[in-house]
Amino acid sequence: MNKEDYMEYQEFLNKEAPDFIGITDEGKTVKLSDFRGKYVVLYFYPKDNTPGCTKEACNFRDNMDIISSTDTVVIGVSTDSENSHKKFKQKFNLNFTLIADKDKNISKLYNTLSITGTSKRITFLIDKNGIIKYVWDKVNVNNHAQEVLEKIKEIQTK
Repeated sequence: MNKEDYMEYQEFLNKEAPDFIGITDEGKTVKLSDFRGKYVVLYFYPKDNTPGCTKEACNFRDNMDIISSTDTVVIGVSTDSENSHKKFKQKFNLNFTLIADKDKNISKLYNTLSITGTSKRITFLIDKNGIIKYVWDKVNVNNHAQEVLEKIKEIQTK
């Protein structure tokens, strides 16, 4: 990621998260604003069923009990289809929502679209009022859920 990208993500901080409408892995229509009143981990990833994306998703899955206990929901977004998300979720017993961004509008809103047309691996932590409190533009797929959880707890104790 170049310096200009990093600066652009920092411009999201302490601003209202762009609202969007998306289709979940279950074929349901949701809006980001539907989750007001909860913390939201909105994570973008390149592709279902690839090694890094699978590790990241399973890391969130394995930590969902403790994440949920902090009044937080996890939403994964990629440019894959609803059907691809459904199969990915079933295959790895994922216990959180995946949103299909086939038209790439959500990725464009958050500036996560790569030159290859997939989402970059970037995570936004959004507070209960819909304000972006933290952005990870460099993600370690092996322990990202723990990093996110630490940040949630830090924000909640302020």
